[in-house]
Amino acid sequence: MADGNRFFPAPRLILAALVAGVLAGAVAVYVSESRSGNNAASQVAVGDNKDDVVCTAKSERAKKVAAAATGEVAALLPADPPQSLKSLAFNGPDGKPMTIADHAGKTVLLNLWATWCAPCRAEMPALDALQKKKGSDAFQVVAVNVDAGDDVKPKKFLSDTGVETLGYYRDSTMALFNDLKKRGLALGLPVTMLVDGEGCLIAHMNGPAEWAGPDATRLIETALGTPG
Repeated sequence: MADGNRFFPAPRLILAALVAGVLAGAVAVYVSESRSGNNAASQVAVGDNKDDVVCTAKSERAKKVAAAATGEVAALLPADPPQSLKSLAFNGPDGKPMTIADHAGKTVLLNLWATWCAPCRAEMPALDALQKKKGSDAFQVVAVNVDAGDDVKPKKFLSDTGVETLGYYRDSTMALFNDLKKRGLALGLPVTMLVDGEGCLIAHMNGPAEWAGPDATRLIETALGTPG
């Protein structure tokens, strides 16, 4: 298990964000002195389609799961209300287009990251450790790189940070980030969402967290309905 102090050495919450113009649209990047990300509560727009109706009914479930987010992952907020993220699109490890719907039946921790995002560099080994420990037919970390350009820099980034278990997911168009931004979910990078097996957003976080520690493990076990 990774040492939380290695990734997030200071004990304070994130208090500032920088504007990074590396990608079109100038994505805000969280500057961390923290073990967990900061969040501002937000209301997300939910439609009346069948999938959103199914997800909206999971408000109590979202609150229960988010209540298990303590310590290193305490910044995780319950979806208010839960909404369908089935349509979120990106490229899979084989380079072919896919959506969250392709992970049906599996709880997903969806994370957006970029090579120029310093907190992402600290967070990626922790996400990798979580996938190695808890990845299964029931759970997967899906970390999506959103750098513009080709795959050279992102793949080097993963190699340099010692990532071995995470699949290589990509969206070089900014469409994924912008979709989440319109939904009121993405304020900057990194951004992380807990999505259940029906593609429903259960909880979300802006900023980094220590995903390799026991607090994250307990959270995922609660989301899977297997605490302990």
